[in-house]
Amino acid sequence: MILFISDLHLSLDKPEITRRFLHFLEHRAVGAEALYILGDLFDAWIGDDDPTPPNGRIKAQLKKLTDAGTQVFLQPGNRDFLLGERFCRDTGVKLLGDYQVIDLYGVPTLLTHGDLLCTDDLPYQAFRAKSHTPEWTRSVLSKPLLLRLFAARWYRLRSFWHKRKKSQEIMDVNQQTVIRVMREHGCKRLIHGHTHRPAVHELGVDGQAARRFVLAAWSKEAGQALCWTPQEYRIETI
Repeated sequence: MILFISDLHLSLDKPEITRRFLHFLEHRAVGAEALYILGDLFDAWIGDDDPTPPNGRIKAQLKKLTDAGTQVFLQPGNRDFLLGERFCRDTGVKLLGDYQVIDLYGVPTLLTHGDLLCTDDLPYQAFRAKSHTPEWTRSVLSKPLLLRLFAARWYRLRSFWHKRKKSQEIMDVNQQTVIRVMREHGCKRLIHGHTHRPAVHELGVDGQAARRFVLAAWSKEAGQALCWTPQEYRIETI
């Protein structure tokens, strides 16, 4: 069994989601072959040296899971792309790149967070390109922790107001980008998060049937996991 989740946006002010995730790691993910977290596990990650709760509890439970034999892979999202080597050492988690092709029980499957598919949102794509450079990363991580905490709050507030000004279409994936990316990676199956619009989309890539699975964001009421076995897939409510 392989599990896929994304967009938990864990933070100090979302204790219900934290409790649900910890329970999921201890009682559902344990025994799984692998767990893939496709971005935005944290609402903001300002560096591996940040001790702000619930970071410590999350890292400890992830380490317990990987020590028990479940492989955990994490694809950084637009909120936690500063996750680094220290986090991996502390948890046993393996970080993935922006695009990752896996063999999902015999079918090549493309994984991505999903923000790179939203190519109609030009201001965001420009910011993403700048913020993922080594120079930008070094500059941010060199700042004192307290300053980074304040900056993260400011960026979240700014992001909230910017989203209110954008249309829903701009913040969704571009269909032609989806087809191009699937073609480039030789996959007819794509799994991603980011858009908070859970669904299974049927589409065509070069005349062949393809599927796009969009993972759900977790809320204080419930979460979702895409569970895959050699025989079938199902969407589980957590």
